[in-house]
Amino acid sequence: MRIDCVVNGEPRRADDVWAGESLLHVLRERLGLPGAKNACEQGECGSCTVYLDGKPVCACLVPAGQARGREVVTVEGLGDGDLHPVQRAFIAAGAVQCGFCTPGLIVAVHDLLARTPSPAEEEIREALAGNLCRCTGYEKILTAVRLAAGREHES
Repeated sequence: MRIDCVVNGEPRRADDVWAGESLLHVLRERLGLPGAKNACEQGECGSCTVYLDGKPVCACLVPAGQARGREVVTVEGLGDGDLHPVQRAFIAAGAVQCGFCTPGLIVAVHDLLARTPSPAEEEIREALAGNLCRCTGYEKILTAVRLAAGREHES
């Protein structure tokens, strides 16, 4: 099947997509966007989180055919030709170690701050609950969220 959709603001096409192929596979292997990571393949870790029509989804669980005619935004598409402030905050806070969870966390934080520009600590923790990290211990990630929200001096 052919998938025509808009990815990161650009019309994109993937040909010869088989019925069981995930959106994640199409993004990474067919469209050359490796940002979303393939970790658990069960929607449990959040590493493959992307926006589909403005809502965060685990791309590993979305059949590629469901993206037909829709808009997808990946971690690569968050900035306007530059790093998004959330991406810069992750770098500044040292919230990146192996980097596998980072794209999904950045999309989750981007979504949180779009909905709640100055989230409370409990809101931050709840928004990140679907994203697993095995390297950082989360403290630097929480610092990055506070930094992106302009609350860098709180803990």
